[in-house]
Amino acid sequence: MIGKVLKYMRKNKNLKQDVLAKTIGISQQNLSRYENEQRIVSFDMIEQIANKCGYEIYFINKNTKDKFQANNLTRKDI
Repeated sequence: MIGKVLKYMRKNKNLKQDVLAKTIGISQQNLSRYENEQRIVSFDMIEQIANKCGYEIYFINKNTKDKFQANNLTRKDI
């Protein structure tokens, strides 16, 4: 599923795989493998791809609707 999300974000920004891969410092082949779910992608890489495509990742508590971003966490929070 995450591969489809990564591909959607990239295509929605009209970026080619090779261009996006170069800007985040990976090979086009690795990005293709992430999008096709042939390789496990780390959360850090997901976040980098999202940011380069103009997206932010939020975590929302279903019950309380509290929202936070991973990059807003500090050591004392965890």
